[in-house]
Amino acid sequence: MRIVIALGGNALLRRGQPMTAENQRANIRRAAGCIAAVTAGNDIVLTHGNGPQVGLLALQAAAYADVAPYPLDVLGAQTEAMIGYVLEQELGNVLPAGQQLATLLTMTVVDRDDPAFQYPTKPIGPVYDREAAQRHVGAHGWTMAPDGDRFRRVVASPQPQRIVGMRPIRTLLDQGTIVICAGGGGIPTMYDDHRMLHGVEAVIDKDLTAAMLAEQLDADLLVVATDVDGVYTDWGTPRQARLGRVTPEELSRLEFPAGSMGPKVEAACGFASRTGREAVIGSLTDIADIVTDKAGTRVGPQPAG
Repeated sequence: MRIVIALGGNALLRRGQPMTAENQRANIRRAAGCIAAVTAGNDIVLTHGNGPQVGLLALQAAAYADVAPYPLDVLGAQTEAMIGYVLEQELGNVLPAGQQLATLLTMTVVDRDDPAFQYPTKPIGPVYDREAAQRHVGAHGWTMAPDGDRFRRVVASPQPQRIVGMRPIRTLLDQGTIVICAGGGGIPTMYDDHRMLHGVEAVIDKDLTAAMLAEQLDADLLVVATDVDGVYTDWGTPRQARLGRVTPEELSRLEFPAGSMGPKVEAACGFASRTGREAVIGSLTDIADIVTDKAGTRVGPQPAG
């Protein structure tokens, strides 16, 4: 079976933890142990979030004022390499010695006419007081939005259109390699008027890219791994209930928070609707049961009968 696994941010950093290298490695070590349980006999592709890591790099860059801040596509590439390195190392420590692993820096093309560029909403980087925020608007053309009593940069989150480099991903998979790619939704890129590809100041949702990746790889299963054991209705209330098996049509009629479960549900519904195969949202620690149809919220066609 070919499986695309989208690792949520909790696989790299648990809620409330300091963003130290030691904490991230410890979390990735735990994630590697879970992933190792489903590698035998399966083709595995891993993708992951990178929001906290991009924020950390932005904070570090802000401390060095002699050069302009590095653009988000460069920061995204740095985080893909950094997280891929640790994932490769920790997976290599628990998998059989002959298992090959590869991390690919992956560009994701977005449409320059995407409406998201007119309405940037994705917060990124540190918070600023009003004076500093206005200074960055003037110097860099950033869009700022209130964050409590301070301000934070917001950028566009356009829809992914195409993943650059699908052929090497397929080639590696066909050779039995576990591939780590499209981290953070992929490095955001777009074509200009001369059909030249370049980076863009944007953040692409990693779950939506994972769904597109799974579709283009003809994956049998998309796993959206997070820190809860499935999708709940009435979350946080006495009426909350976990959904087991649900069709994309049924799930898409429900409402979920845009900043957390919403994109995961959208990705799962999109993959299931377009392919007729299943996507599962569930806990990374349950991944062995997810693959064997024993855990998570399964999104796909209802079984006959």
